Amino acid sequence: MNEGYNPEEIKLLREECQEEGTSFIHCDDEDVAAGASDNGELAHVQFIGNYKGQEVIYDAIIYTLRLHHSSLVYEKAVEQAQKVYPNYLPLDERGPNYVITPEMEEEAEELITELIESIEDDEEVKVKEHLEIEPDFEYGVGLDACLNVEAITYEIVTKFIEDFNNGRLKLDTTLYSFSSAEEDED
Repeated sequence: MNEGYNPEEIKLLREECQEEGTSFIHCDDEDVAAGASDNGELAHVQFIGNYKGQEVIYDAIIYTLRLHHSSLVYEKAVEQAQKVYPNYLPLDERGPNYVITPEMEEEAEELITELIESIEDDEEVKVKEHLEIEPDFEYGVGLDACLNVEAITYEIVTKFIEDFNNGRLKLDTTLYSFSSAEEDED
């Protein structure tokens, strides 16, 4: 049974939100990239809403369009670099028995950096706001929300939940491309 549909769990979350004076709680999450949540590009929250007429707990990852874009660009650059360096694996994919020479690792990472610049310059990757709902989630209903905002702040999360729960959420369908050079200038 999915505990995120359990009325007792929902009641506990409602009480916790009332104690905090908010419409959601933040989740501590090792799976979420520490850097992304530290600089406000991503938040993992839980809130109460309705799914198909039933009250449920939504387990939501809300992140910026810029973060989504840079992740896709990085993945594309790694895929292209692996055609030249098939033994190269990104840090998060390396197992305990992974071995690569420091020279090959350095060459692969230099190539990835060049590829990222090229992909960004050519605007090969374009992204838009989106929302994915996963009803068969391990806890409640999973929600993946990508928003075109500078940072995922308390106010942004509050407004998102309010609009989502009231059926007023409007997503921007414009396609965007970003450059990491723009980030460096900020």
